[in-house]
Amino acid sequence: MGTKTASTRIEGLLPLFDMHTTFFARAIEGISEEDMYKRLNTKANHMAWLTGALVGQRYYMIQDTHPELKQNGWDLFKDNKGLQEDAKYPTIAEYLEDWEKVTPLARQALISVDDQKLDSIIDMGFMKLSLYEMTSFTIYREASMIGQLALWRRLLDYPAMRYD
Repeated sequence: MGTKTASTRIEGLLPLFDMHTTFFARAIEGISEEDMYKRLNTKANHMAWLTGALVGQRYYMIQDTHPELKQNGWDLFKDNKGLQEDAKYPTIAEYLEDWEKVTPLARQALISVDDQKLDSIIDMGFMKLSLYEMTSFTIYREASMIGQLALWRRLLDYPAMRYD
């Protein structure tokens, strides 16, 4: 039996969140700091940006409960900033430190959120959506970004990401 959540709508999302928690570290395991910035003559986001944006997703999940907490390199990602060509992004160690700090707080936020809060509307200026829709999208986006990191591993000639 899984973890009891305040809303049954979160029950299906929690196992995905937990999988992403493990997969994140594996996606960047063994990557050199230099390779984190490689784009292989493409316009694709490099691993340093993808990793920071992924960590930022988890920080977004705790903004209501812990607004004072910010990820390393927060200024590089606030307001959904895209990749900045010449920016120096945090190190892998800093990203992992952030991930380990934010993950238990984000998991608790997921477990604790109730239906009334999930139905609350977030006005992003250009669109409105419920907190449930935003949470679902956030967990989907985590999977997408981990997949991109796994692809970069192979493109940069690293061993495939482990799923064991």
